[in-house]
Amino acid sequence: MRGRLQVLVIVLTGVFLAGTILIFAVFTMSPDIAALNRPILLTAFIVALFLSLVCIAWLLRWLLRPYTQLIGEAKRAPVEHSGTTQNEAEFVLETFQSVLAQLQAQRKELERLTAEASQRADSAERFSERIVASMPTGLVAFDSSGRATVINSPAGTLLETNTVGDHFRNVFQKAPDLARLVDDCLTTGKLFRREEINAVNGLGHPKRLGATVAPIDPATPGTARGVLCLLTDITEVTRLREQVALKRNLESLGEMSAGLAHEFKNAIAALHGYAQFLQSVDHDERGRTATSALLQEVRNLSEMVTAFLNFARPQPLQLEDVSLDELISDSGRELTSLFADRRVELILADDARGLSIQADARMLRQAVMNLVRNAAEAIPEENLDRRVVISTSVEPGQRDESWVTIMIRDTGKGIPTADLPKIFIPFFTTKSTGHGVGLALAHRVITEHGGTLTAANADDGGALFTVRLPVVS
Repeated sequence: MRGRLQVLVIVLTGVFLAGTILIFAVFTMSPDIAALNRPILLTAFIVALFLSLVCIAWLLRWLLRPYTQLIGEAKRAPVEHSGTTQNEAEFVLETFQSVLAQLQAQRKELERLTAEASQRADSAERFSERIVASMPTGLVAFDSSGRATVINSPAGTLLETNTVGDHFRNVFQKAPDLARLVDDCLTTGKLFRREEINAVNGLGHPKRLGATVAPIDPATPGTARGVLCLLTDITEVTRLREQVALKRNLESLGEMSAGLAHEFKNAIAALHGYAQFLQSVDHDERGRTATSALLQEVRNLSEMVTAFLNFARPQPLQLEDVSLDELISDSGRELTSLFADRRVELILADDARGLSIQADARMLRQAVMNLVRNAAEAIPEENLDRRVVISTSVEPGQRDESWVTIMIRDTGKGIPTADLPKIFIPFFTTKSTGHGVGLALAHRVITEHGGTLTAANADDGGALFTVRLPVVS
């Protein structure tokens, strides 16, 4: 609208100026006509000239309006001016230069602040990366689509993968329970604290993971923009916890049963005396056979009760310096006849020669003999590969401590998975002969020495018993 009005004023200004010039030309070039119409032409000239001046004034006002506004803005600008007298153009120019200088200074300050903010952001990012990388706990982060965005080194070791960008179902392929928790957390925003998860390693061996699964910045109630997983390998902790529970159970069983076993032994002694008396009495062939069988059963029962009493009433340890080489050699030497009868080869792979430990030589030798005997008897008669391998090694521990490891492996069929948690319980046995006390007694003796005894199945078949004993410097 303003543009059209401005065009109209320009046109009118031109028309009035043209009319003024035309009337002036008539006055100067046609005196006769001007004399006849002097009053009319004079009036028209004055009106046209006035209107032309009015239009020119309006036109100049429109043309100078931006300049006027610029001067007004320059006066209102928070700029200090020089005290010398200035015209309006110089005033506007000085204001413009001052504002431009301020803008340049502010631009430089903004660039400096931007550089500092970028530097702080880079420093914070590097610091966060160092924290994540140095965490002893495994950390895995997923975005809202379930893709891994961060996998630190401990998590990569635990999960045996460090491929960022994989879906959580691929990352936790060997821990499906953990994948289910991540799925629930992404869907519902639920927090899972200190969950114990079953997983397997690359060799298929079971392991136990402690996991905390937390939502990242829940967008709306019941959802999450991502998931953070903290992982810890608690396999050894779980084993130690089971060992402690087993030790407590065995101690309770021993305390409860010691008195009863003593009474059994008294009764068995009486039965043994009566059986010997009956054997001295004249009988026919059938009676002598029955008496001999009765005496043998009484002797077996007496041996079992004696073994149980030895387990239930442990003797205090008589600690002394014991050579590990001699202890293992003596154990194998005393079982020479057993290995010969069963056609089993005993192999000693000693990597800890010359090492001495503080132990009760008699009780620890008996425990090792029980384990070696059990390994030899576990090899079926039909097996062609008939070996029992005893290997030792030393592994460093915390502070100045170290541990000696004795591994006893046979070439038998191994231990059924369902029987592994029960093999150290007294009177539990998978053999047709024996009382099931040997492994329980070995476990108790090694535990009293501050060590651990675990059982597993070897990768290439057979059972593997691992004894860990502390080496006191």
